[in-house]
Amino acid sequence: MPLPSHPLRKLGFLTIGLFDGADPRPGHESTLEIIELGERLGFDSAWVRHRHLQYGISSPVAVLAAASQRTTRIELGTAVVPLGWENPLRLAEDLATVDVLSGGRLNPGVSVGPPMHYDRVKEALYPDSAGNEEFGYERVRRLLGFVRGEPATDFSGTEGFEVFSDRVEPHSPGLGRRMWYGGGSLNSARWAGEHGMNFLTSSVVKAEGPEAGPHSGGHGFAGIQLSHVREFRAHHPDGEAARVSQGLVVIPTDGATPEQRAKYEKYAAERLPRTTTPQGPARLLFAPDLVGTSAEIAEQLYAHAAFREIDEVAFALPFSFDHEDYVQILTDIATKLGPELGWRPAA
Repeated sequence: MPLPSHPLRKLGFLTIGLFDGADPRPGHESTLEIIELGERLGFDSAWVRHRHLQYGISSPVAVLAAASQRTTRIELGTAVVPLGWENPLRLAEDLATVDVLSGGRLNPGVSVGPPMHYDRVKEALYPDSAGNEEFGYERVRRLLGFVRGEPATDFSGTEGFEVFSDRVEPHSPGLGRRMWYGGGSLNSARWAGEHGMNFLTSSVVKAEGPEAGPHSGGHGFAGIQLSHVREFRAHHPDGEAARVSQGLVVIPTDGATPEQRAKYEKYAAERLPRTTTPQGPARLLFAPDLVGTSAEIAEQLYAHAAFREIDEVAFALPFSFDHEDYVQILTDIATKLGPELGWRPAA
């Protein structure tokens, strides 16, 4: 097995936080318990997905506010908040509040684009302005400005007994450096770099030509993802030191029961066909899920062109597993796979 060029510096995980619509509390409680477990295992970060009008976390900022009061060290992230559903000024207030409550541990990840099924939800979401809403990068730029302390109004001072600020309050000075963009295209990578964000790259990328872009290190998913990492860093003020986190689905089986191994292998096999060719009009290409012992997964990661150029990850937990499955997977990642990749748990 080839040695890594440098050890993995930060190890995180991502969960969707599924729940039963008829009884949603146990699912939310399970998510919080998984985050607490992650801290005990020494993970550097825990990330939650964002799902609107589904049976997954619809308000990750609220969930992470709760998690911030049940943990003391682990960083807490969103991967990602789709800004088409959000007012950037109000979201900036929520993010800053949770960052203050967490002691500066929040890592907000965001993305752009129209809300999913926009034609069917626009009357509920934007009844008076649906045709005029802008869902591009400008929405991110506004959020960044508010988080970083740019004026939100031309009024400040005292009015009666009330004192007003011209910027979003509370202001958390370090939060602006912990803003992430979740992107799967060269344009997104370039924009995030130019605007000084960190970059989240996941198991889904946009297939952009056979050569996968000007910085490609090869064909297929890994080559495309590598081209995005290099495009991002080529346009970021920090260059090669700019932060990139990779989010593949990994399922180590070291501590799994035979029944769990069979479930995991079936799950990966059912999802494998979508990894062979680009999917849909957007030409989305999916990475295969990595299932096996930690030694086997580490060997596959060392052979992955993009993985070789990053030093932090947020491995995604599968969507539809049970709580005990997540406990086993996280435990194996922290105690087996992480050390195989040169990572050491946080104190």
